[in-house]
Amino acid sequence: MWRETKNKGQSEKNKINLNRLRLVVAIVFLLCGALIYKLFSIQIGQCDFYTALASSQHEVFSQLEPERGRIYLREVINGTEKLYPLATNKDFASVYAVPKEISNPQEMAEKLYTFFDEPLLEEKFVEELKTKGITVSSSSLANLLTGKEFAEFASSSKEQIIQKYLKKLDKPGDPYESLDKKLGTEELLKLFAFLASTSSPISVDDLELRNGQVNYKKGVSATRFYLPGFGFDLRPHRYYPEKEIGSHIIGFVSNVDNQEVGRYGLEDFFNEELAGKAGYLKSEKAGKSETVIVNNREYVKPENGSDLILTIDRNIQFVACEKLKEAVKKHDADSGSVVVMNPKTGAIIAMCSVPDFDPNNYKDVSDIGVFNNPVIFEQYEPGSVFKTVTMSIAIDQNKVSPATLFNDTGEIMIAGWNKPIRNSDFSSKGSHGMVDMNYVLENSLNTGSIFAMRQAGPTVFADYVKNYGFGEKTGIELGSESSGNINNLLKPKIKEIDAATASFGQGIAVTSLQMIMPYQAIANKGVMMKPHIVESIVRSDGKREDIQPQQIRRVISAQTAATMSAMLTNVVEKGHSSKAYIEGYYIGGKTGTAQIPGPGGYLKDQYIHTFVGIAPIESPAFVMLTKMDNPKDVVYAEGSVVPLWKDIADFILKYYQIPKSRN
Repeated sequence: MWRETKNKGQSEKNKINLNRLRLVVAIVFLLCGALIYKLFSIQIGQCDFYTALASSQHEVFSQLEPERGRIYLREVINGTEKLYPLATNKDFASVYAVPKEISNPQEMAEKLYTFFDEPLLEEKFVEELKTKGITVSSSSLANLLTGKEFAEFASSSKEQIIQKYLKKLDKPGDPYESLDKKLGTEELLKLFAFLASTSSPISVDDLELRNGQVNYKKGVSATRFYLPGFGFDLRPHRYYPEKEIGSHIIGFVSNVDNQEVGRYGLEDFFNEELAGKAGYLKSEKAGKSETVIVNNREYVKPENGSDLILTIDRNIQFVACEKLKEAVKKHDADSGSVVVMNPKTGAIIAMCSVPDFDPNNYKDVSDIGVFNNPVIFEQYEPGSVFKTVTMSIAIDQNKVSPATLFNDTGEIMIAGWNKPIRNSDFSSKGSHGMVDMNYVLENSLNTGSIFAMRQAGPTVFADYVKNYGFGEKTGIELGSESSGNINNLLKPKIKEIDAATASFGQGIAVTSLQMIMPYQAIANKGVMMKPHIVESIVRSDGKREDIQPQQIRRVISAQTAATMSAMLTNVVEKGHSSKAYIEGYYIGGKTGTAQIPGPGGYLKDQYIHTFVGIAPIESPAFVMLTKMDNPKDVVYAEGSVVPLWKDIADFILKYYQIPKSRN
């Protein structure tokens, strides 16, 4: 009995020990499994992470930034090419504050306001008035600046701006606050001298930037100049020496995730070529020391960006842009554009628009729409300047000639349309009677243009319009190009009203660059060239790749081109474009005064003026388009864009030293 009880107790005890052993084995097994899993995770799954972590402790890695390629304007005199930087690189200082070192934030905030913002008050005041629809003349501005309204504006602005500075400066213990100010060397020295001047003024002439630091000049003291509470980082930034001149062509460079990225224009289109390729330096450190081990060093040299040499002539660009600004201001137009092209090669000689912007200060632009290049981006109904296209089609098809007669009644009814289409001078002249095609173009008759289109037929007319490049991008090396809109002419069955209105440039949309191309083809004996703005690409190794002119296609015959040249000359000699006449030269061209579409129809008393001219007509050196949107003091293009065209053309003829061909 006792033995059975003892054996039973021993058996229970052994069973408990066995269970404990099993538990220990299971725990050991699980721990080993977890250890194996962890080792697998570290060595296999997270290998890259820990390798990089280890490398950071014994490796030195520095990315070497390339220098961004430059963009050049050119000037060729007597066969010698001279280049001028339109976009380059320059060291700028990014200024920052160290609030914990500033003892008097209020004083420093007021000084920053005085240095940066106070000089801009008048300009900001005028801008605010414009937003209220108030136009300020130079004569009335002087009185406004001494009045109560400006005083209140200045006081309110000062208070707001100083408070913004205080939010950054009045932070005890804060080691860094960016001021978002990028300054050139001279302006940096002026700022530091101004901020440091309290009871005793410091002259900027006593300071210099040396070895990346502001120092006293050696003649004063060899010591470093120290300004508590402020510092700067000096690094190269994109710089545009010509400022607004060519801003729509080049665009600008912005900083995205500490990388410079081209935006708009050439900076965007050629960003990869201009940016180059970064290099790097990788080496090892000896243990915990900062000593770099030279052996086994890996070095990849950065590849600088390519330079662009443009077809733009610096002198013509400057004159064209200045004349355009003057004309837009004179006629109080909303905007304006000029394009000058070499008709034989398609090279753009000048291209500018207003309003423009300073790419050095692109952040100051309130309306980002100004960044788009109007010459290639904005679409508009061209009006009568398109009649040259219509007439060339009918002549090329041998359906009309300059002498073909047409009975003009002043207006015409189109099937399916409930009101007559009239000539622009119908209210004053009525019908013109029996006239020829020369007269139609000279006097810009809508009815005559419809007649010429009908002789060719809507389908043939539409095919030629497409062949002239309307409705598709030209392919110029600039971003954000629009294709225009000729959808009314792309339908299987073209409506008669659509073909009729298109014949005189309404109901379709084009860009300024598209509109100059038919005149380029006429000046080039019927052959259309691809427009281009880059003359050469110079690689970082010095190799220069010249861009060759590219023929797109023949649009009209050489004979048709010669006939159209003569007819366009008559327009200047006898017609609406007589103000384009330049003594000693034969000029050909055509105006367009187009209505502007709006909700429910065309806007009242608002027009877009265009003129495209060729000079000299017998041996064309250039084709130029001038355009103005909604000039307020003249109704027709001959009073606005034609005089502008003449002013620029007169300069170009003299600049190119083209001899006069007529008495």
